Amino acid sequence: MTGEVDLYGILLPPLLVWLGVALLASAALRWGLTRLGVYRFVWHRPLFDLALLIILLGAISFTMNRFF
Repeated sequence: MTGEVDLYGILLPPLLVWLGVALLASAALRWGLTRLGVYRFVWHRPLFDLALLIILLGAISFTMNRFF
């Protein structure tokens, strides 16, 4: 996927679109981790959440560049 994404006449960079997808995936994953009680073992929750978002963004970016 190269170039811009056209959203009703507004051109968005692909990384911004992928960030939106990563934010949704991160929210779902955080909800699941909270329900499972994983955050009891995490020292710094905001830092962990940021790292989770960066990892998801990298994985989504790699997947979209590789296959689309």
